[in-house]
Amino acid sequence: MCIRLLPILLGLLIACNLYGQSSDLVKTQGITSAIHQANLGKIIFTDKEIPTASLKETDFLSTYELTNKSNLFITVFMGNSLTNYLHQLAPELSADVLTKTGGYQFNFYVDNRLIYQSNLHPGAPYPQIKNTETLISKPLINNQREGGWWSQSAWNRFMNNGGDSALSDGPHVFKFEVKPYLNKPELIVGNLIAAGQLALLVKRKPVIDLATIQLTVPKPYKGLPVSSEHFNIRKIKELKGNIDADVFRHITSVVVLKNGKILLEEYFNGATRDSLHDVRSVGKSFASTLTGIAKQEGYLKSENQTLADFYKLESFANYSTAKANTSLRELLTMSSAFDGDDNDGDSPGNEENMYPTPNWIKFVLDLPVDPAKFRQKWHYFTSGVVLLGDVLNQVVPGKLEHYADQKLFKPLGISTYKWQYTPQQVVSTAGGIRMNALDFAKYGQLYKNSGRWNGKQLIPTAWVSQTFTHHKAIPDRNGEYYGYLFWNKTYTVNGKAYETYYCSGNGGNKIFIFKDQPLVIVVTATAYNTSYAHPQVDKMMEQYILPAVNPE
Repeated sequence: MCIRLLPILLGLLIACNLYGQSSDLVKTQGITSAIHQANLGKIIFTDKEIPTASLKETDFLSTYELTNKSNLFITVFMGNSLTNYLHQLAPELSADVLTKTGGYQFNFYVDNRLIYQSNLHPGAPYPQIKNTETLISKPLINNQREGGWWSQSAWNRFMNNGGDSALSDGPHVFKFEVKPYLNKPELIVGNLIAAGQLALLVKRKPVIDLATIQLTVPKPYKGLPVSSEHFNIRKIKELKGNIDADVFRHITSVVVLKNGKILLEEYFNGATRDSLHDVRSVGKSFASTLTGIAKQEGYLKSENQTLADFYKLESFANYSTAKANTSLRELLTMSSAFDGDDNDGDSPGNEENMYPTPNWIKFVLDLPVDPAKFRQKWHYFTSGVVLLGDVLNQVVPGKLEHYADQKLFKPLGISTYKWQYTPQQVVSTAGGIRMNALDFAKYGQLYKNSGRWNGKQLIPTAWVSQTFTHHKAIPDRNGEYYGYLFWNKTYTVNGKAYETYYCSGNGGNKIFIFKDQPLVIVVTATAYNTSYAHPQVDKMMEQYILPAVNPE
């Protein structure tokens, strides 16, 4: 009799662990389907997004060929909601506190070796989802919608922290675990919520047949003739093959000017010469350009002017003399005292807090300042560049959009472009201006020409010189600096230094202007919100583009 009862007792113990119904804190959506019931505590993998209502066991992958173009989705069948799992770790805490201090822990294994462990930020997913949902259905890899979910970010972090080398070409066993964790404030990790594994045959190193790859023959473009200079064709074919094979992902264009002429012009992933690229924060550099022009024409006295010259700051929250004394130079060099840091999700001035507000300028000017923490120290602060754009919009004739067209774009022969706007319909200097890759290259060449174009000085030479100065060191990035809304770094290729000032935007968008070489290089991409976007451009530059276009 006891032997016959043993399976029943074991089943009850497992059910208690999965469901935890006797001590639930919040009501959940429960077990959603028969397939959910049959797979409690399991993580299954699919090669495409399948609505959970349509999911069948025949969709589950047991083996999979993983290439650079593969997609990989997970469904996590849980016996309870995350909040209730967290409640088991700290029964005395409320649901609100649990959702703010706890989350999912992900463990990534390759061949039974723990490669990466990640405690997902408590902000994801939303509290209501943590309280109620008992099933996770998310992408780890979705090449059609890159970077949209926290699950994709976790996968990218895994790949950047050992996964890339662990998943070498050949057979592997990939295992994924989910556990609850809580910062109490000491870290507490709960029992396993769910786990799953998948046999992989990795084929991420493509075989590139250079004989089948044709390079685009450049044609003249208004203001840009074609170069006849030599470059390493093999290297560029290798680059093109790797982009086509998604080794370098979501690249849309590569343009190289040498001595002011088009040396290379290649487009990818459906882009063409006419495509208007969303280069995100590359657009910040245009605010620097227009500040220099406005100063030259007398609409600004100096970049040392302060906010008190343009705003009645007493009418905004958190007034202080430190805020009133904030200079335009500090906005240009990302070194103001405003309590704003886009690299800190908890910063009150983080750009993500600005975008939902009805008035971005009020948002910035209401912020507190913290001179001891921030003044004269570099911290990436998008809202400060929006403020600079608003100052320009006040002082230049015809408002900033018209002024930019007349003083910059028309002289460069740029007629097709698209701004983004603030809620007050002022052009947004936060970023996002769109134009084609060759027009971005002309903008870069203007700086290479020390501000001169077709015999006319569009940007004062002195302003270009001030812009291309190491004003601030970038923290935790050895040998990298910030000028006037331009970045600075030095590549080393075959023992040779290539110092460059450059514009940079989310997704891997760049305009490089090289100091000692006659090169302007544009890379556009759509790898938004991914951890690999900028590193892959560095790899393209160091291993392919620079060795090819400036051979010894």
